[in-house]
Amino acid sequence: MTSTILLWLFVVNLGVAFGAGLYEHRIVVSRWISSSPESGRHWNADAVRRDDTGRRFWAFATTGPLTLLTLANLLAAWRASGTVRGWWLASAFVALADRAFTFSYFIPTMVGLMRAKDSPESVAVATQWRNFNYLRHAIVLAAWLASLRAFSLFYQQRG
Repeated sequence: MTSTILLWLFVVNLGVAFGAGLYEHRIVVSRWISSSPESGRHWNADAVRRDDTGRRFWAFATTGPLTLLTLANLLAAWRASGTVRGWWLASAFVALADRAFTFSYFIPTMVGLMRAKDSPESVAVATQWRNFNYLRHAIVLAAWLASLRAFSLFYQQRG
């Protein structure tokens, strides 16, 4: 029963993380890094602090919950058997890579950017952060798809 709940929550949380990440990337980040032909690119730390998506959303959706679910699912997948085990472990390890990338790069970089003034250096760091987000989306998508495959195999295996 515990494994069932953990896998359900993992699949749902990865889906939320992927969808919310795409939304933030497409809609919100464009307010943080603006550009115009006349004045070039600018970093708007005030907009980032107003939005404060890290503390208002991500902390409750992924920082805590997805991290704990990833660790719990690693343990549950390790104990699993059959064809589901490989897909479940793959999804958990890929999600763990996302968590490592998030805690080692994305969070510290954004914390620094929230205090940065508009400058060519802050624009360069913010642009790199945004570009690395494409990689993070791909990682989360891979974890989500693998977890969905594990989910389907889990129920096939149970009959």
